[in-house]
Amino acid sequence: MIAQPGGITPKFGAVEIRTSGPNTIPRMRSGFSRGRYELANATTADLIRTAWGVDADGVVGGPDWLDTDRFDVIATAPAGSSQETLRTMLKGLLEERFHLSTHKDTRTQPAYSVTVGKKPRLKQSDGSEEAGCRLPPFRNPILFECRNTTMAAFIEGLPRMPGASAYLFNYRVVDQTGIKGAWDFSVKWSTLNPAAPGRAAGNAITLFDAFENQLGLKLRLTKVPAPVVVVDRVEKPAASETLTALPMEFEVAEIKPAGPGARGSNVGAQPTGQVRVDMTLKGLIQEAWGDLNPLRIIGGPKSIDETQWVVVAKAPRTELAGVGIMNGVDINTMRMMLRALLIDRFKLAAHTEDRLVSGYALVAAKPKLRKADPANRPGCKDGPGADGKDPRFANLAASKLVTCRNFTLAQFAAALSAWNPEETILFGFPPVVDATGIEGRYDMTINFTPPRVFQNIAAPAVTGDTASSEPDGTISIFEALEKQLGLKLESRKVTGQVLVIDHVNEMPTDN
Repeated sequence: MIAQPGGITPKFGAVEIRTSGPNTIPRMRSGFSRGRYELANATTADLIRTAWGVDADGVVGGPDWLDTDRFDVIATAPAGSSQETLRTMLKGLLEERFHLSTHKDTRTQPAYSVTVGKKPRLKQSDGSEEAGCRLPPFRNPILFECRNTTMAAFIEGLPRMPGASAYLFNYRVVDQTGIKGAWDFSVKWSTLNPAAPGRAAGNAITLFDAFENQLGLKLRLTKVPAPVVVVDRVEKPAASETLTALPMEFEVAEIKPAGPGARGSNVGAQPTGQVRVDMTLKGLIQEAWGDLNPLRIIGGPKSIDETQWVVVAKAPRTELAGVGIMNGVDINTMRMMLRALLIDRFKLAAHTEDRLVSGYALVAAKPKLRKADPANRPGCKDGPGADGKDPRFANLAASKLVTCRNFTLAQFAAALSAWNPEETILFGFPPVVDATGIEGRYDMTINFTPPRVFQNIAAPAVTGDTASSEPDGTISIFEALEKQLGLKLESRKVTGQVLVIDHVNEMPTDN
């Protein structure tokens, strides 16, 4: 580990590690504010990746639970600690509390490479213009005008350019062109958002077509040597005492009724830490518990669905940006502060329990499953399967492509109801149970249209009936499962967790 001057290795102060509660956003969120460092809803693989600064595929080996069990890590550190210092302290925590031991290695990993085609279509820059790529007013295809730009800088920035990340699946992009110097060029490609205008297959320009036909370059999925962290030993951490040094509360907060006719819901945050939430009381509870499905909130007076409230508050600004940061405010911390506010001002008391709820059973129709490669640790991620094929380019309306590796059918069923709400397979996050009776582990790739794209035409996706493709090319998850994997979802009552409201006042106490 990196030591501070004098040979002292920095360490966290107080530390709490707890099992993450139910959450409909199964990905890590991190933030650092006022000496409080949080890594929420993180798998152990997430923690290792963060501590060693490697990408998602850079953690190799270890038990299955490395990618499935999620933890909240909350620790104190000196205000103003750098990201490198926090990583050093996180390494020490993993070694101490998770009994982690690792070694570094190099493995071939999926990546996109950029190589020279038959004839590059680039113009040598005279160096007179500011270096970089400019994005004119939005249209689809998206047009970029790059001036005085080196190929290395263009390729390094490609994953962050609008409309590119959906093609690249968070894989690395490596420059293998060998092209030196600065260049002027323009390039345009179509977004993979099927709801965007101009998405019809006849109008679409894929990122890969744009590179080849407009720049004379080739962008291809390949495998390249990459540094990895190999897990030699790891154990689940023991639960720790509750951390009380820094309670998660708003600095100030006001709750007031919304104006006449107010409807809908909205959450806004400013870089200064100012937060405004417009919702019914039920909506506030739903937000405070992490976008909990409202159908899983049981109890409370009728008014919690009727009266609209406005919460105006000040949250500490997050110093260390990460997934889940909105305008300088960590979403997960903001939600915990909102929960504390509801408990204090509405005297909210609630608990979670398991009940029978509406859900789905995953059953076998005519299974089309490929035996797993046992060398892979179980997990799902956006991207193609082992064949590298990307069916989205033939049908941009089916813009979601997911591959699960070395999965049992029970793990796959659980994954169906647990993905990110922006990318979730099923509306309402209903639980899914495995009723296939199929044993063993499999590699499964599925391509479908995200439910949010066709909310107005996806009635079958709400009822659980099998849907056929719409004329515009949309593919429901129900059709995708059956045609691509030979599996079906059937509506069924299953056991799922609900939030039971034991008590809540209809009006808050005074500000």
